[in-house]
Amino acid sequence: MQSLENQIWRSRLTISTKLKLYNTWNLPIFLYGSDCWAISKTDACKIDALDQWCLRMLLGIKWYQFVRNDDVRRLMKQPKLTAIIQSRWLTLFWHIMRMDNNADATRILLASPPTDWRRQSGRPRIMWLSTIQQDLKQHHLTLPEAAALVQNRPLWRMMLTYGATQS
Repeated sequence: MQSLENQIWRSRLTISTKLKLYNTWNLPIFLYGSDCWAISKTDACKIDALDQWCLRMLLGIKWYQFVRNDDVRRLMKQPKLTAIIQSRWLTLFWHIMRMDNNADATRILLASPPTDWRRQSGRPRIMWLSTIQQDLKQHHLTLPEAAALVQNRPLWRMMLTYGATQS
């Protein structure tokens, strides 16, 4: 990693070339399987902090220089990683909801647990569906409203694009 850092990120390549390398090499690794993640707010902060650190390294900004995160993000024209993850969650939700109602994935997604059901001890507190419901709440939608909205493909894609760029 040290040799890669010295040869590429701290080299005299242009910032646009470094950004293309970052988007080609690093982002797919960071985001692998992210459409199935259920992350907490602290995890989201850590993910965005890692992304911000990488962008600052690309620009050559040192830790003691006072440059606002918004300025770095505006300069690089990169959305936050959590916004990309949210877009991927909603895209997977869109694919599942457009399936046949008898498909296993759709039945599992729409099934409600029994009233006396409790999660086993040691299991994650956050479920994927709860993260989807939180994301839909940001768009002022409930789960049944979103299930009806996914049938309108252009409107759903516009909502995904708006959500990814407005981070």
